Amino acid sequence: MDMHALKIAVIGGGIGGLAVARACALRGARVTLYEQAPAITEVGAGLQISPNGFAVLRALGLGDALRGAGQQARGIALHDYRGARVVRLDLGALQERDYWFVHRADLIDILHRGALDAGVTIRLGAKVHDAGPGPALRTDAGTQSADLVIGADGLHSVLRPALNGATAPFFTGQVAWRATVPAPGSATAEARVDMGPRRHLVSYPLRDGQLMNLVAVEERAAWTAESWSHEGNPDQLRAQFSGFGPAAQALLARVDMVHQWGLFRHPVAAVWGRDGVALLGDAAHPTLPFMAQGACMALEDAWVLAAMVAAKPDMGTALAAYQAKREGRVRRVVSAANGNAWKYHLSFAPLRFAAHSVMRLGGLVAPVRMMRQFDWIYGHDVTAER
Repeated sequence: MDMHALKIAVIGGGIGGLAVARACALRGARVTLYEQAPAITEVGAGLQISPNGFAVLRALGLGDALRGAGQQARGIALHDYRGARVVRLDLGALQERDYWFVHRADLIDILHRGALDAGVTIRLGAKVHDAGPGPALRTDAGTQSADLVIGADGLHSVLRPALNGATAPFFTGQVAWRATVPAPGSATAEARVDMGPRRHLVSYPLRDGQLMNLVAVEERAAWTAESWSHEGNPDQLRAQFSGFGPAAQALLARVDMVHQWGLFRHPVAAVWGRDGVALLGDAAHPTLPFMAQGACMALEDAWVLAAMVAAKPDMGTALAAYQAKREGRVRRVVSAANGNAWKYHLSFAPLRFAAHSVMRLGGLVAPVRMMRQFDWIYGHDVTAER
C-alpha cells in the first residue's frame, strides 16, 4: 500500500494512540487523532518502560526525549512486608539496559509533541460514540471516514464490540491504589516490592528522585468501579498497609491524595483487525499491572501495526499479519502478569517463608540467571523484526 495515499483515524490520545499516530505519520499517512478530553493530559502516576518498550520509542525518534525526562532503573528489590530484603535483581545484567522510570504525564507529553511534529492532526473534545460498519466513526460533528480506523481507546473501547461483540469483564478480587509523594531523602534508582499477606506495595523514583511512585494492591471480596480516576481515602490506605515495615510507612505517611481502581480481567480479543478497523493496547488485550508491561505492549502494538500497514499489499493482509505477529507474545505476557500476583500475596506463613527462601538462594547462587529469565520480555525488539 502507498502510505501517502492512506487516511488513518486514531481513537484515543493515550500512549498507544499517540505512538501509532506518529508511527503512521512518519511513514507518510495522513493521520487524525480523536481524543474525547479537552486537552492531552494525564493524571499523576509513574510508569516502567523496559528495554522492549524503549526500543520502540528509540525507533520513533523519541529515545533521547525519554532519557531526558526519565530516570534509569538500576535494579528491582523484593522485600518481605516487614522490611527484610529477599532478593535484588540487577538490571545491569540485562543485554539491553534502557530500563526507565518515567512519570506518565511526561511520557504523554513526549508522545504528544512527537505526534504533532510528525504532522498528526489532533481533534480534542471529540468523543467517538460508535464505529462501523467498515472504517468509519461517529462523533458529535458527524460521521468521519478513513481507510483505517484504529481503536486505541482502552478498556472501554467503542471499536472492540464492533469486532468482537460484547464481553463482560470479571473482578479479580484485587484493588490497586496509586499515588505520587515527595521522596523522603535520596531515592535509590530501583523499584522496590514489599510483599505481604494478600497485599503488596511497589515504589520507585520519578523526576530525578524528587518524587516516589506508589502502587499498592490488596485483595478484596467485591468492587464495582473499573476506573483510573476513583479517588480513595489516604487514611484507609494507611490502615490497610499498617503492618508493613518502616520504609513503607515513611512513604505512606506522605500520601495526601490517592486513587483506586478495581483490577478486572478482560479476555484477549479474538479479532484485532478486520474491514479497515484495528485495535491495539488495552482495547485488544488489557493486562494486569504485575509485569509492568501495559504501556510497553501498547508501544509494541503501535510499531507493528504501522509497519504491517506500510509493508503489506492490502489492508486485510496487513491487519491479519499484525494480529499474527502480536497475539502469541501478548497472550504470554498477559498470562505472566495474571500469574504474578499470587507470588506477592502469599498469606500462609510457612509457604511465604519457603518461597522467599528459594528467591533469596537464587539471588545468592545464580543472580544473573534470575534476571535473564525475563529476556523473552525485555530482550524482544519489534523494531528489528523483518
